[in-house]
Amino acid sequence: MYRSPAPARPELPAPLAPQAPLPHRKTIRSWLVPIAQRSTLRACVLLAFDLVLFAALVVGTVLMPAWWLQLACALAAGFVVGRLFVIGHDACHQSLTPHRRLNRWLGRIAFLPSLTAYSLWDMGHNVVHHGFTNLKGVDFVWAPATQAEYRAMPPLRRLCERIYRSGWGPGLYYMVEIWWKKMMFPRRSGMGNSYRPVFTRDCLLVTGFAALWIAALVAAALATDQAVWLVLLLGFGVPMVFWFHMMGFVIYGHHTHVKVKWHDDKAAWQRAQPFVSTTVHLTFPLQIGALIHHIMEHTAHHVDMSIPLYKLKEAQAVLEQLLPERIIVQRFSWRWYFATARACKLYDFSRQCWTDFQGRPTLEMA
Repeated sequence: MYRSPAPARPELPAPLAPQAPLPHRKTIRSWLVPIAQRSTLRACVLLAFDLVLFAALVVGTVLMPAWWLQLACALAAGFVVGRLFVIGHDACHQSLTPHRRLNRWLGRIAFLPSLTAYSLWDMGHNVVHHGFTNLKGVDFVWAPATQAEYRAMPPLRRLCERIYRSGWGPGLYYMVEIWWKKMMFPRRSGMGNSYRPVFTRDCLLVTGFAALWIAALVAAALATDQAVWLVLLLGFGVPMVFWFHMMGFVIYGHHTHVKVKWHDDKAAWQRAQPFVSTTVHLTFPLQIGALIHHIMEHTAHHVDMSIPLYKLKEAQAVLEQLLPERIIVQRFSWRWYFATARACKLYDFSRQCWTDFQGRPTLEMA
């Protein structure tokens, strides 16, 4: 059967001079339109592969002959939970396949191992975080406190802030501040008019999945004559703890950098065109970025949420070619990561810079 040829991609403009005004977001998105082509088959294959891999690794936490092999399966299962979450994240953005209803179902399925309520993530992430990225008072994801706010905190809350911003606490931050407080049966009183019954249904869905997961592990422990507590620890506890730390680390790396700006004035925030200036492209060796479905090509994702995960690398390359010196690109190293954690404690909105807990401004790092 005759197939019409794919439409030719429009010619891209010349790279923008570093001091030239940034084009409107619609213009920048137009550069990426030819890339944002979604494939139902590719999406379903990716999801099916990761679901099978996750199930196999959970089984491995029970059946592997040595404890260290069981632990390796548990850690790998946590990593695959992260991969599945990225697929669900795409589906929630309606960028995984061209079909809205299918995306909603695939997203809910992909979110199950991370115990993420689809509709609550949709509201908190798509509407709030993407709609108001790095606008203090609206965007709540890793929003920095000012020195005055920090001093006014009760002692326990100040301790939590120090742990969260220490470099060792991203997993605890995500588990407590995002997942527990906002993704698991959040209080209706705190949601105002934004509460919808689907939030409760989705929370019940992931709770039911967790119950089935735990019940299956208990049955497997009894069938194989293993200690129930150990099977639950390796088959459920370790993967979830790994996932929380992975997710906390990823979103911290996306939006925390000495060059990343936060705003507390909406007009100034709008003038800054934050879809480019508030995200970081972290690069890794050994194709680690590909192993987590290119979620670290984050500038392209914030510019155009319709770009599927399997096209983000190409879209990010286009943006970095056409917007030189505008996009924060950071090669990851543990030295850089902990230097950032030391530098980015609080934020001074009057001086537009990060500070330490004493209010001293930090210097940009190479």
